[in-house]
Amino acid sequence: MSCDLSAGRNVPCRDSIGGVNAVYLIDFGDLGTVTLTDDAVSDVSGTFSAYKYLVKGANSLEQAVTSSQENGTTFFEQTLTLNLQKLTKEDMVQLKLLAFGRPHCVIEDNNGNFLLAGKDHGLSVSGGSITTGASFGDMSGVSSLTLVGSEKLPANFILNASQSDPFGTGLTGSCTVVVGTNS
Repeated sequence: MSCDLSAGRNVPCRDSIGGVNAVYLIDFGDLGTVTLTDDAVSDVSGTFSAYKYLVKGANSLEQAVTSSQENGTTFFEQTLTLNLQKLTKEDMVQLKLLAFGRPHCVIEDNNGNFLLAGKDHGLSVSGGSITTGASFGDMSGVSSLTLVGSEKLPANFILNASQSDPFGTGLTGSCTVVVGTNS
């Protein structure tokens, strides 16, 4: 891999917005071989389910660049923070499984971009709170659920992705999107 820059960058238009629209959780290792084309996901070979979580409010993906001059290393710490409104018995079962595992995560941002976080090592739950709130207007649910992972590359964009097919069309593998129900 060459370390030489290959492109410049202008100041972009102010036509993007922040936030996360949905998160797709995939059990670790189920993606199979992930093919990258120009650092973007162009194919996956596994047969797997992607569990779709629609989210509202303060949800984010942050990626911290960590480089060591002394060691000659660079990695990207990916931090996904979610707030899930309403407590249910079914959600607590899934939260427990999520906390015990280390899923791959596809993040759909509010600009229609799809990014794969935890591609090689998965993301692990590192914190969060299950809360009932204190007053009628307080949140009852899971707040600041934090999933963290370290990867060699920042989260990869996924080519040709959509809400019905978060890994794009023409895959070698097969993705079944499992949507939630209102409870």
